[in-house]
Amino acid sequence: MTKFYALALIGSIALMSGCKSASKSYQKGDYTDAIERGVKKLQKDPTDYETKDLVQKSYTYTINEHEDQIRILSNSNSDTRYERIYQEYLAMQKLYETVHEYPAVAQMIKTKDYSESVATYRDKAADAHQEKAERWMDERNKDGYREAYKEYNIALQYRPEDFDLRKKRDSSYEAALTKVIISPMQNYGGYQNGTSYQMQNFQNDVIRTLSYNLNNEFVKFFTENEARVKGINADQIMELNLSRVSFGQPNDIKTSREVTKEVVTKETVYKDKKDSVIKEYGTVRASITSTKRSMLSQGDLYITVRDTKGLTIWSDRFTGEHKWQTEFATYTGDERALSDSDKTLLNQSKNNNPPTEDQIMDELLRQIQNDLTNRLRSYYSRFQ
Repeated sequence: MTKFYALALIGSIALMSGCKSASKSYQKGDYTDAIERGVKKLQKDPTDYETKDLVQKSYTYTINEHEDQIRILSNSNSDTRYERIYQEYLAMQKLYETVHEYPAVAQMIKTKDYSESVATYRDKAADAHQEKAERWMDERNKDGYREAYKEYNIALQYRPEDFDLRKKRDSSYEAALTKVIISPMQNYGGYQNGTSYQMQNFQNDVIRTLSYNLNNEFVKFFTENEARVKGINADQIMELNLSRVSFGQPNDIKTSREVTKEVVTKETVYKDKKDSVIKEYGTVRASITSTKRSMLSQGDLYITVRDTKGLTIWSDRFTGEHKWQTEFATYTGDERALSDSDKTLLNQSKNNNPPTEDQIMDELLRQIQNDLTNRLRSYYSRFQ
């Protein structure tokens, strides 16, 4: 019995809190929230006439506000008036559906079904964007086709199942697309060892990076082979030419210094004096020659973008730079004069081999690719 009373008390508190929440929303002028809360309260307690009156008033106020807005929009010349009217009708229809979610509540609250008006203005909004798209298509240029594609996309949000509209959208996208064919990279830099493999990888990386990181849906890049296989007609041709590769020669800066140290030069052991040891000291010397070896290598790549008539529309140069340096030492004289730090420096002479030309070339192309990708992204950002 105690459990029953506890449950009843919890239910009563919940109902009271629901009513208070609906009332509070109503007092704040948040009629939509008041309707939602009040409907749930009425579904649990259909005899709550105070809540019924609150829901009916909230519904009437909200509908009047939406209909006033529709009258204002109907008399305007705004390009977006049909979309905005559609949103007003959609909001009223959602209120209707909120009430009719519970049949018992729907019999208590007077509502109106706006589904026909929703459908009417959904079509009008779609038609308005389709008409704008077709006006853009009449411009017959890339900018117009891009705007048309955007308008067709908005129209499809209102009529997603419209097959004819989808075909027009796809056609506008194809017309808006700037197709760039990248010609095989040419090597005029004189470097041959491993170049063909490296250049092919470089070009593939450039195309891959541009395809996935350009952030522009209206530009696509193709190799000559892809364009030939897919029957693609280019809007632009991009030429990449490796024009200069300069492998640096080792440049040495040498410094010399003398070091000395006091060391034991002789030890004498006297047996008759309880094995005592007499040490004699002397100065030892060594000459240390430190070498700082550096090497600077550079490479240039030129890009030229041409239109279908062969006219240059953009060109630029990209430079990669590889710097290598090491330090080692040699000595002459007595090794005992060397400190621990001197010996460490001497040991480095075993690992002072410069990088190979292939390693240098990989680094030059990596730097060039990063710079090239960034500037291409900036250049093609205008095509959107």
